[in-house]
Amino acid sequence: MAESPIRFGVLGCADIARKVSRAINLAPNATLYAVASRSLDKASAFAAANGFPPGSKVYGSYEALLDDPNVDAVYVPLPTSLHVKWAVLVAQKKKHLLLEKPVALNAAEFDKIIEACESNGVQLMDGTMWMHHPRTAKMAEFLSDAGRFGQLKSNDIRVKPDLDALGSLGDAGWYCIRGILWAANFELPKTVIASRDPVLNQAGVLLSCGASLYWEDGKVATFHCSFLSNLTMDITAIGTKGSLHVHDFVIPYKEKEVSFSASSESGFDDLVTCWVLEPSKHIVSTDLPQEALMVREFAGLVGGIKFESLKPEKKWPTISRKTQLVLDAVKASIEKGFEPVHINE
Repeated sequence: MAESPIRFGVLGCADIARKVSRAINLAPNATLYAVASRSLDKASAFAAANGFPPGSKVYGSYEALLDDPNVDAVYVPLPTSLHVKWAVLVAQKKKHLLLEKPVALNAAEFDKIIEACESNGVQLMDGTMWMHHPRTAKMAEFLSDAGRFGQLKSNDIRVKPDLDALGSLGDAGWYCIRGILWAANFELPKTVIASRDPVLNQAGVLLSCGASLYWEDGKVATFHCSFLSNLTMDITAIGTKGSLHVHDFVIPYKEKEVSFSASSESGFDDLVTCWVLEPSKHIVSTDLPQEALMVREFAGLVGGIKFESLKPEKKWPTISRKTQLVLDAVKASIEKGFEPVHINE
């Protein structure tokens, strides 16, 4: 007998919830079941505009959705400052948690969310969609091939998505940091130094900033994130033998066909007029967009817990926490006058 799809509740009607609602509809093992807003009219309008099936529940309070015993999992796209309160309540209500990034204002808050999820036996995953695209796995194969890529030595990244509660660092910077950690096989750097002259608005929110990350084995990574520059989503990983380049790593240029370029043992001809062994282009296709792949993976983990009595997967909360630790270190370096900040797990 086929397992029933995981029933999702959406806690809030933020713009990003439109995209994830579509993803839940597209994922074969998930279904939209309920949406809640602080306004019943707003929740009703959101459900009508975003493909909620007939009979879906519409609630005028977040608490009402969490009290619904038929909700299996909850997607939380609320502002970051509200995450710790509502994510903990989601877990306490025994609902599995798909939490929008950044996961919290700091690692201490996120630890409270992790503790609530672990003590209640629920799955936790953050909403970093590009991690679930098959291109990411293909790029990881190249980076792990010592014969073609060698050892990672440098990583440079630039990205600019939409505004969030922690400014450019919390939104764009989250993607930058996650991309760097991914390339470093999620080994935390030992030292973080924020770049000088960040741009802040009158309220003190970061609009543009950057940092350099240092590992004990000599790896170095730099990133710059900004709400003030043209839309850019580049990542470059440089090894001792090869390099990898992606120009659209957060949101692909095309939904179902993406690419990346890789080079190994590149050089010049005798007269240094052209490259020998030009970078090769690799195309990766997928039937589902990356956000639906994320929902499918999350729903699969939830299904394993619900139908097979499996334990929650700790991989995703661990990756989220490491990302948050580096983000915290960048923020601390800015606040300390761009002094080095050391990371301790």
